[in-house]
Amino acid sequence: MKVVKGFPADPEGTYQLKVINLMKHAIRNFARQEIVSRKMDGTLFRYTYGESYERMQRLANALQSIGIKVGDRVGVLAWNHHQHYEIYFGLPGTGAVMVSLNLRLTPQDLSYVVNHSGTKYIIVDEDLINVAESIAPLCKKLKGYIIITEKDLSEIITQLKPVYSYEKLLSKALAVYNWPNLDENSAYAACYTTGTTGKPKGVYYSHRNVYIQAMMFAAQLPMSLNDVVFQLVPMFHVLGWSKPQAATYAGAKLIFSGRWNLDDLEELTDVMVQEKVTVSGAVPAVFMAMLEFIRKMENKPDLSGTRLICGGSEPPIALMRGFWEECGGEIIHSYGSTEAMAITTLNFFKPWLKKELSEDNLWNLKKKQGTIVSGLDVKIVDEHGDELPHDGKLSGEILLRGPWITRSYYNAPETKENFTEDGFFKSGDAGSLDSEGYLKITDRIKDVIKSGGEWISSIDMENALVSHPVVLEAAVVGIPHPKWDERPLVLIVLREGCESTSKDEIREHLSKVFAKWQLPNEILFVDSIPRTSVGKLNKKAIRMEYKNLYIKNQK
Repeated sequence: MKVVKGFPADPEGTYQLKVINLMKHAIRNFARQEIVSRKMDGTLFRYTYGESYERMQRLANALQSIGIKVGDRVGVLAWNHHQHYEIYFGLPGTGAVMVSLNLRLTPQDLSYVVNHSGTKYIIVDEDLINVAESIAPLCKKLKGYIIITEKDLSEIITQLKPVYSYEKLLSKALAVYNWPNLDENSAYAACYTTGTTGKPKGVYYSHRNVYIQAMMFAAQLPMSLNDVVFQLVPMFHVLGWSKPQAATYAGAKLIFSGRWNLDDLEELTDVMVQEKVTVSGAVPAVFMAMLEFIRKMENKPDLSGTRLICGGSEPPIALMRGFWEECGGEIIHSYGSTEAMAITTLNFFKPWLKKELSEDNLWNLKKKQGTIVSGLDVKIVDEHGDELPHDGKLSGEILLRGPWITRSYYNAPETKENFTEDGFFKSGDAGSLDSEGYLKITDRIKDVIKSGGEWISSIDMENALVSHPVVLEAAVVGIPHPKWDERPLVLIVLREGCESTSKDEIREHLSKVFAKWQLPNEILFVDSIPRTSVGKLNKKAIRMEYKNLYIKNQK
């Protein structure tokens, strides 16, 4: 897009928006603010911004001591903890690039990311050494591994070599580092997309990207030094949805969840209550499981004032109402992607809408993804690329453009069609904008079910399903049908004690909001539903597993 130059100003032209400055400003103003990190044994480690910053400087000196230079890529294979936070600033602050490695990828995909990005070293948690060992034979250009452990290296048995101890490197390094005045357009970190066809695709975020989005996020949530931010989202997933950077900019107290799974939700809920958490975030599956646990508690936690950012897929009304009614927590719907640095929308009620809409209509409004955050441009276009009106009805592909939206995938010229000539990213999501600016995603374009020439939204059907009191989880996909092109297939995980539920009962529930022709041909009750490495419904796997179901039934 052509840039028009106006009357010249005389700004300070050498000051760069580099991410380490977020931390330097936090140290100046909030050095005594607390950081809490949950350890493997469940105990909580505590220190301050000031102490963390000293270790960041030690880390920068340590990385240089083993030969890591400006522009080098360094992989990080770690859980959410204070060392990972130190890496978020200390590593890119030197001019090297942090490559976030998704520890849930297959060895084939993970080794592809390492090789494609040109990663030279990997920083790895001790209990993830087996993941690093699984890819080491496939990554011939790796020069070494830095292990995060409290043990002496002599106590660790590993095939990796050469290996360094994170803590020992820091203990030997100087506590003062002269950060380079790095060009703000230099790469800060790389994240690779998952859950799409083909190999993972690399998205590189510049220091400027991250700095500007952190300010936007802190301003629009809003976030301040009075907040307590609980990092549940994996820090390898789109920079932890930018909460560590935004919290640092605001000077908020930070809590890192450590290694966890759904079995740890009782402990994590206790941490939320004990530490008076005010901001957190996760995908709907995590919050659904947390709500199930809270419902069974005799003494419900008080999460009044806690804002829980929910992304990855649309949170059902039953989930949002459940949190509000059970413990006072507010689910805030958000939308984003790796290419858009996660936070593209936030759903807040506008004061005039609170006066104009009924309670039920307000809850329905919360289902929408929200309004586009400041700094981004959005267009909804039809199949010919023509922009659609903001009437809340006409649906088309969502295009995004802005200072932190990627304009290309790294070293992947075959993906050029994913971006427009004037800088918009083609999201692959179908949606509409209403007159108030609220975005509603109707489906992934590839997930919309086309049956007899008509469209059926899998997202709307999934949300209708989980509104039934017996349904814990649901997935809807379109699979081939010999007569109608595609027909819906439903997978359902029932709540405990509801195994006697019939398919007819589910169809009757759906018929309240869907026409007869839209109802699924088949409903399957299953023990679990496949999910991607970041917790989303793995519809590609479901379609593959059941692709012949309706074809067989017709024979």
